[in-house]
Amino acid sequence: MTKSELIALLAEQEELYQDHLTVKDIDESVNTILDAMTVALAQGNRIEIRGFGSFSLNYRPPRKGRNPKTGDSVDVPAKYVPHFKAGKAMREQVDAGSNRQPID
Repeated sequence: MTKSELIALLAEQEELYQDHLTVKDIDESVNTILDAMTVALAQGNRIEIRGFGSFSLNYRPPRKGRNPKTGDSVDVPAKYVPHFKAGKAMREQVDAGSNRQPID
């Protein structure tokens, strides 16, 4: 699901509950939430949404890498990368609703 698909889905549900929100309002709300989450992670904070999951940062130390084209050794600097861990309720719902075949 893309961000625009999420906004469209919320706009459809919004018609059932509230008539005073426009698609533009929903778009701004989604963007505000995502921007706040990005800023929180950039500041080193952890985000936890009960029943959904948590976002945190994982540290990756510097290492030696290889350029696959030339085979030359390359220094890869240390960095922080975002990490998502699904909450128990989400894991259970995804598992219960999954009709897909296992990937071999």
